[in-house]
Formats: sequence, C-alpha cells, structure tokens
Amino acid sequence: MVKKKSLSRTVGFYSLVIALIVGVTYPFFWMALISFRYDTDALAPGLIHPVTFNQYAELLGFRQSIRQQLSGEQKALLGLIQTLPKDQQKAILKKIKKEQRESFPFLTYFKNSLILAGLASLISVIISVFGAYSFSRIKYPGRGTIQRGVLVVYLFGGTILMVPLYQIFAKIGMLSNPTSAMLSLLVIYMVQTLPVSLYMLGNYFRTIPYSIEEAAIIDGCTRTQAILKIVVPLSLPAIITVYIYAFMIAWNEYLFASIFIRPFPSDYTLPVGLYELFNSYHAIWAKMMAASVITAVPVVVLFMTMEKYLTSGFTVGAVKE
Repeated sequence: MVKKKSLSRTVGFYSLVIALIVGVTYPFFWMALISFRYDTDALAPGLIHPVTFNQYAELLGFRQSIRQQLSGEQKALLGLIQTLPKDQQKAILKKIKKEQRESFPFLTYFKNSLILAGLASLISVIISVFGAYSFSRIKYPGRGTIQRGVLVVYLFGGTILMVPLYQIFAKIGMLSNPTSAMLSLLVIYMVQTLPVSLYMLGNYFRTIPYSIEEAAIIDGCTRTQAILKIVVPLSLPAIITVYIYAFMIAWNEYLFASIFIRPFPSDYTLPVGLYELFNSYHAIWAKMMAASVITAVPVVVLFMTMEKYLTSGFTVGAVKE
C-alpha cells in the first residue's frame, strides 16, 4: 500500500527547493542587475533604475570611458608640450597616462584566459585519453601503483605547491619573459587537471566492451587506430565532460596566475585582471559587475552547448554488462 504524502511535507519540500534556488541564483541576478546601471546608481537601493549598456560598451571597446577621453586641460597641455623642456614634457605625459590608466584592457585579459584555458584543457584531455587507456586496457608491472600515485597529487593544495613550483620555474629561467611565464602556467594547469581526468576517463573506458577493440584489431587496426576510431567516439560524452572540468579549473584559477605573471600586466588572465580592477583607484561597481558577468559567459555557453554530452558523461556507463 502506497502512503499518501502529507500536505505539510510536500509544502516543506518545495519551500526548501525554492529557497535553495533563490539562494543560488540571487547573487548572479544582483550582479547582472547592477551591471546595467549607471555608475551613480550602482549601489542605490531598489530594483528599478535607469538602464544603460555603457559598462559593457566600455569593456568591449565600443566606446571610451570618461577617464579615457582627453579633457580640455590635457589637450591644451599637449598643444604646448613642444615648447617645454624635455623633463617637463616627460612629467606631463606621465601624468596624462596615469589619468588614462582607467582604460581596463578587458578584452586582452579575456583573450589571455581563453587561450590559456582552452589550450591547457585540450592538451590535458589528449594526454588523459592515452594515459587512461593504458590504465584500463594495457597490463604492465606497476600499473596499479602508478594509477594510485597519480591521485596523490591531489593530497597537496595549491598553497603548498606554489613556492616549490615557483622556485623550479625561476631557476630554469621560465619566469624571465611573458611567453615563458605563460608557458609555465600552461604546464601547471595541465598538472592540476590530469589526475582527475585520468581517473574519470579510466573508469569510463572500462565500461566499453573490449571485444569491440579486438574485432577492430583483427580487421587490421593498430592499437592507436583502435583508440581513435573505437574508444574515442564511444567515449565522447566522458571526454567532453573532462574537457569542461579542465577548462573551468584553468579559467577560474587565480593563485598561480597572480604569482607567475605578476610582472607582466599585459599578460594578466581575467581573475588577476578583475582583482586589479576591484582594488584600483578607479574601481566602479557597475563596471566590475559587468566584467564579472562577461567572465561567466564562456563557462555558461560551454555548458549549454555541451549539455547533452555532459549529461551522458555522468550517466552512461553507470550500469556495466
């Protein structure tokens, strides 16, 4: 006999669900709401205020902010600068550049993060496919020890590894210029995401019947061809899930980026650039919220476009033959 749920339990359950949804979505809703306000109304109470797209236009480079535009006094100084001594010319130019420093290079930081996160995730997934296949299919001495040892990396937090990693890369000269500093970050992001990527893909590959690969090898396929033509297509949901996971870690990472690329402002990633914006003298809440909204867009778009693969990656293979 099926017992009918009481009204109080039903109301309590749905009230808890609604409270959870509101608690999760409210910060993002408030952030988006402030991003469409004028600077003077950014923290004003109430929900209804004049709407503007100026913050997004300035961040995306469609218009200049007030601080970026030369004032009448600055234009006059530039007109008279040729008649002044060189030391005074340098002082005036330095002052004008300082006043224009509010031009937050959002697109540059966005591009840096996108290239770094996308490339690190792609390389991590490629290595994980072949590494996880060796764990799940190939028998060799010490396989279990190596497989368990990969996860040992996750026992140590980023704060513990930061100092030794910095010393290693500094001693080999990887932090002397922007290109090598970005390359060192690329290596660190790969190391951060490889353990779980190997573990997830290894478990997934074990759910694929080995008889399919045997049939392909009998028909003349090499081991590499079997991986690329059999295992990878059948494991596409899991591979995309791992890619999204790796991309999110690299996209949101702040600790290592704030140390390794600190001397090179033009190579800042978005988390570091946003931190600088939040702590600068020209910190404007409306612009900061707009920058935060745009920062969240790539991950949201990635989840929406890959949703069917992501869902399959979490469910397919849960039941074995």
